[in-house]
Amino acid sequence: MRPHRLLAAAVTIVAPFAALAQAVSGPTAAPAPAVASLPASPQLTANGNLMTTLKGSPHFTILSKALDATQLSGVLSATPGLTLFAPTDEAFRALPPAQLAALLDPKNVATLQQVMTYHLVNLRLDTAKFKGAKGPVQSVERGNLQLDGSSTVLKVNDADIIQSDVLASNGIIQVVDKVLVPADVSLPTASASAGAATPGGG
Repeated sequence: MRPHRLLAAAVTIVAPFAALAQAVSGPTAAPAPAVASLPASPQLTANGNLMTTLKGSPHFTILSKALDATQLSGVLSATPGLTLFAPTDEAFRALPPAQLAALLDPKNVATLQQVMTYHLVNLRLDTAKFKGAKGPVQSVERGNLQLDGSSTVLKVNDADIIQSDVLASNGIIQVVDKVLVPADVSLPTASASAGAATPGGG
């Protein structure tokens, strides 16, 4: 399926989450503790569009390679109004090495595209929209991401948002410490990639 079709098919936000987000935007909301209590992050700096911002950092090389391989880099360069939950290289390397190598194998590009589009939301979703709330938002992959802004560290699924609201020219990047996997996807293993070379370092 072409990336632009996936984007066109995405529903921006699920109604129960929208209601929750509105409910917490009252005038007396206490300010949330800031970055001091968050885990250390690579400190991504906005640099043009979503793709040039990622490629300007040495901490997102695996994500950039995956987006190029799935033909999503053009979408992230030109399409406005997106939010990307961006796993760091460290997050990718937390996967078993054979599993990561299999996921990046060209034979498994369809699965990789599902995983990548699950990190993408067709909506500018800054953290102010869900601080103090919990609820689902639909990804471009069509599966729901569960957002949790109810505690000091904001979360998406079981991943922590370790740097929030990086404002690129065409959208927002939320840096996360885990790779997000849709419920309907099983990550490939080395045995699923017949003839795949043993994974190299880095």
